[in-house]
Amino acid sequence: MSTVADTIDGRRSRIVGLTVLVVVLADLITKVWATNALDDRHIDVVWKLRLQLVSNTGFAFSTGEGLGPLLGVVAIVISVVLWRIRHSVTTRMGIVAIGMVIGGALGNLVDRVFRGQGWGRGGVVDFIDLQFWPVFNVADSAIVVGVGFLMWRFWREDRRRSAAGSAPGGLGLGASHPSVEPSGTACHDG
Repeated sequence: MSTVADTIDGRRSRIVGLTVLVVVLADLITKVWATNALDDRHIDVVWKLRLQLVSNTGFAFSTGEGLGPLLGVVAIVISVVLWRIRHSVTTRMGIVAIGMVIGGALGNLVDRVFRGQGWGRGGVVDFIDLQFWPVFNVADSAIVVGVGFLMWRFWREDRRRSAAGSAPGGLGLGASHPSVEPSGTACHDG
């Protein structure tokens, strides 16, 4: 027998999984294109946007060169943690954001695993060059947008909780959250 909670959790899992799949496929397809089309040239698209092939064995801003195996483990841990917290995210955009971060982490992990000699030794293919920012790829974009949205959501939620706590009789938990009296019994606010 399926419960409403199981149905909601299943829907969240499908949304996260589909988002991960879309991000990983978009990342892989664009990287295959970039390695073939940009191998010996660059393409100036518009203004400062240039497509230029770069390999990065480090992480953000090409720091941490050679830390690929450690970064691979970190990507796996972050992906597992985000997968497990998908239950606590209540908005569709929050769920999509989790999928974006996991998809981006796995997209770059694929490069680290399959584009080098040994586990995690491969260089991540970067090709989007704004000429005033480090070169990046679709996976990096998904991670930044996903993390940015999650941070914004957590900030908004924190503000909402703070506002509820400043209301008369509020405990900072909102009206629907029980609090525990010193005697150990639960009570409901409002």
